[in-house]
Amino acid sequence: MSMKKTTLCYIEKDDEYLMLHRIRKKNDVNQDKWIGIGGHFEEGETPEACILREAKEETGLTLTSFRLRGLVEFISDIWPDEAMYLFTADEFIGEMTGCDEGELEWVKKSRLPELNLWEGDYIFLELLDERESYFELRLVYEGDCLKKAVLDGRRIR
Repeated sequence: MSMKKTTLCYIEKDDEYLMLHRIRKKNDVNQDKWIGIGGHFEEGETPEACILREAKEETGLTLTSFRLRGLVEFISDIWPDEAMYLFTADEFIGEMTGCDEGELEWVKKSRLPELNLWEGDYIFLELLDERESYFELRLVYEGDCLKKAVLDGRRIR
């Protein structure tokens, strides 16, 4: 079975990330979690086209400066496997709108440990903060529990 392909972007401003508190979508794997913005590829879309479309749909913002930071694979015993293209963005235009999947909020990076995140998200958020170079991360979950993390081919957890 092939992996579903998704994008995720952390939009940065004044040492904050724009976070989405997922509280509105039915049957949501991310229910009550805080994540960046993004979503599933449409037919024929590139990762860049997908994140531009998703940013506009979910926030009303048009990204004018963004870059691919890494590829994160999620392997799960209960959810479909996923290949997620991870971006950060630091420039945008437009006015922020509401999101039908949850509440958008600018959150200080120092507050991220206080939020309800997936365990593996802490790993790639730390990598976004510490590294400029591209990385590949594989996260293996059993249920909601992170069982294994492999960074650039080396097991780290």
